[in-house]
Amino acid sequence: MNQVSSVPQARRETLRDVLPQVSQLLQKRRANEIDDAVIDDLVSLHWLEWVGGSLQLTTTGKNICRQLLE
Repeated sequence: MNQVSSVPQARRETLRDVLPQVSQLLQKRRANEIDDAVIDDLVSLHWLEWVGGSLQLTTTGKNICRQLLE
């Protein structure tokens, strides 16, 4: 089932731009430096997920980061 996100398109573009930085912070175990609203929106978009109490990029999030680095 496809769910439409409640995150506005302009906000999605902003989140897309910051996703590589979020990824770097997660790799450095510095998730506490990511704004809670950013985390909430990225989880809502299914770009981040909680796994065992830790945040990680979803496959979609990883693909977006990969596209931005090309």
